[in-house]
Amino acid sequence: MIGLWDTTGNEVVKALAAERRSAGGVASGMALTLIVVVDEKRVREAEAAATIAAAAHPCRLLVVVRSDVEREQSRLDAEIVVGGRLGPCEAVVMRMYGRLALHAESVVMPLLVPDVPVVTWWHSEPPSQIANDFLGVVADRRITDAAQAINPIDALRQRAVDYAPGDTDLAWTRITPWRTLVAGAFDTTAARVTDATVVAPSTDPTAALMIGWLTARLGVAPQWQDTNEYARMRSVELDCANGDRLVLTRENNTATFERTGQADRHLPLTRRPLGDELAEELRRLDADQIYAEALSASTGLTGLDARPGQRVHIWKDPTPPRRPAVPAGAQGGTSAPAAPGGSAT
Repeated sequence: MIGLWDTTGNEVVKALAAERRSAGGVASGMALTLIVVVDEKRVREAEAAATIAAAAHPCRLLVVVRSDVEREQSRLDAEIVVGGRLGPCEAVVMRMYGRLALHAESVVMPLLVPDVPVVTWWHSEPPSQIANDFLGVVADRRITDAAQAINPIDALRQRAVDYAPGDTDLAWTRITPWRTLVAGAFDTTAARVTDATVVAPSTDPTAALMIGWLTARLGVAPQWQDTNEYARMRSVELDCANGDRLVLTRENNTATFERTGQADRHLPLTRRPLGDELAEELRRLDADQIYAEALSASTGLTGLDARPGQRVHIWKDPTPPRRPAVPAGAQGGTSAPAAPGGSAT
């Protein structure tokens, strides 16, 4: 590992090139560039997830930590790791302070691997408008996580308002095992589904996307049954035209599948590590049309997949304007003019 303190982007590029030469074949064959935007308190968590994902998708990992954007002096600290503790990847962890944090692309752009896709992942509250962050504009795929927001359901709706092909959300990734089990239930029947119910807390974005997916795939209007007994989606219930009822209920790391006239079955339904969820999203680098349909159905916004995939950067300064310094002696209001005799009246 190489540590550079109070450095420049040019020095980071040089140090990475030198470390690559030292590592030799360990650093060859990059499949993509993964940009991670994360808060300082979650850097280790993001690194652990990226290490798991890099095992399946060798990449150059660029971790951007923005701190203290109102600081007077800009500063860049960097750690460079090639084929070390972060697995089979080239990693640069950059901590940016002051106004530099608002222009992270000036340091990141020269570090992108040529001729491979770019993926940006926000491991924090998702941005209201991705186009405000150039690190999202430059990416082929953009990964957010509505569950990180204060109000996940509102955040999911904002993802639909701001959607462009290439966007995805880890709340969608988390229901892949659910969707697999529900779809598998129809391997032995062609019965039409007439009604559906999803039991989940009212703040669960995975439930909102499950309802959207069922709506888009089955043409029904599922009911959302709120529950305060469970922190996550509890069950999916489907009623069929032939009278059959299918119920998939989660119990810890298993799911119980109930079907009219058949014995109950117990199926695996584990909660995957964050790194596995990230690795799943890195498997595809094109637009996810099924996600777009589910997001559209869950929020009521149409035409998401018809939007242009290329974004245009919209600059927005998140820092409040600084007040001009008050000259010495000007505090306390204006003084009265002096009288002819030299005394103030």
